[in-house]
Amino acid sequence: MKTICLYFEIHQIIHLKRYRFFDIGTDHYYYDDYENERSISDIAERSYMPALNTLLQMIKENGKYFKVAFSLSGTGIEQLEYHAPQVIEKLQELNETGCVEFLAEPYSHGLSSLANPEAFARDMKKQSAKMEEYFGKKPTVARNSSLIYSDDIGAQIAALGFKGMLTEGAKHVLGWKSPHYVYNCNMAPSLKLLLRDVELSDDISLRFNNAEWEGYPLFADAYIDRIARLPEEEQIINIFMELSALGIAQPLSSNILDFLHALPVCAKQKGITFSTPTEICMKTKSVGAINVPDTLSWVDEERDCSCWLGNAMQREAFNKLYSVADRLLIANDPRINQDWDYLQASNNFRFMTTKPSNVGLDRGIYSGPFDAFTNYMNILGDFINRVNALYPEEIDNEQLNSLLTTIKNQGDEIEMKDMEIERLKTKLAKLQPAEAEKPKKAAPAKKVAPAKKAADKKAAPAKKAAPKKKAEPKKE
Repeated sequence: MKTICLYFEIHQIIHLKRYRFFDIGTDHYYYDDYENERSISDIAERSYMPALNTLLQMIKENGKYFKVAFSLSGTGIEQLEYHAPQVIEKLQELNETGCVEFLAEPYSHGLSSLANPEAFARDMKKQSAKMEEYFGKKPTVARNSSLIYSDDIGAQIAALGFKGMLTEGAKHVLGWKSPHYVYNCNMAPSLKLLLRDVELSDDISLRFNNAEWEGYPLFADAYIDRIARLPEEEQIINIFMELSALGIAQPLSSNILDFLHALPVCAKQKGITFSTPTEICMKTKSVGAINVPDTLSWVDEERDCSCWLGNAMQREAFNKLYSVADRLLIANDPRINQDWDYLQASNNFRFMTTKPSNVGLDRGIYSGPFDAFTNYMNILGDFINRVNALYPEEIDNEQLNSLLTTIKNQGDEIEMKDMEIERLKTKLAKLQPAEAEKPKKAAPAKKVAPAKKAADKKAAPAKKAAPKKKAEPKKE
């Protein structure tokens, strides 16, 4: 039976303010608060809330039949907390239905997986903890920023304990293979991979409102018919996109939400179900490994990382940022840690691209890639000065490595103790119902001491007192 895995990404760009060279050392605040509030409020009103209301309605109308998955970047959550808390409340309402899964992704929505394994692991764990805090369950399936993936990244994700991962069904990786199967990581066979169907996903997120597209207008029944006509053995249909596609990329006036609302009804008529990523990973066996030696993503025609690291400016900024990654691992300054998250965000490097793109790129305050590079490097210069003030460059690598090793050992020890506590809690929870069901035994009757023999009752004869010695006369 065919099943659709529908997934949406929620991330919000953190807009940097205009930062001059002469601000370095005097101004440590880097953000355009007005633009951040304006943009998140706008996208919440025009996209997130209408889309989430529609998805909730679809769940209520279809019961447990319709299911959907989301992932939220940590920086996106912070912006929603500040400026649009109603979006988080709606996501929690969706979570209560039991038909929604929340995935793990890098907290910063950054590129740490391409630079520093320790920073990447911390990024994933931090966001997973946030998901558990808001939605009550630790994620078991992961995705990287913009579906970035390679064999090495898959091995890192598997080492963190995840059971599955989402990535792009790129043609240059799949070759003759179909994205409609479950695969596994080449370096970590236990990690299952769900590959995005590029055409079916982009028909909704990129082409739906394009009157010049040959598939225009797109109707839900025709869309589901295409899925139903796929070969019988191709069972897994992964449709992944940004949630902002519903309302921003494809305006509400295009009837995009009516199209979405009709999908479960049409799918049910064709015997097609909906599943969450974890359900697919648990129920479906892998048909084999996918070999991805070079990094891929879901961006641009090349489906690689050239939109972030394709020119010298981007690589210079990237290398300078992650040159302090190890020092940040021992930082305990909340302000610096937050700046680190925001400066890692991939859009900071995307604004510096010189590549042509089929998808329009809004550079915000920047007039061009060099302008974006200059502003970012000014901010980065001030940020690195602040990091070095905490951990001066005079601290040599040996001392730094010693500190990092100590922190890592402490972290591993705490993690092992947490796992042992969880194991004991689970064991105790199993024992308590079993003890409660056992019938209570009656208390044993008290034994009455036998009567003593008469001979024993006779008192023992009293001992004679020893005669007192006479006092000797004193010698004169």
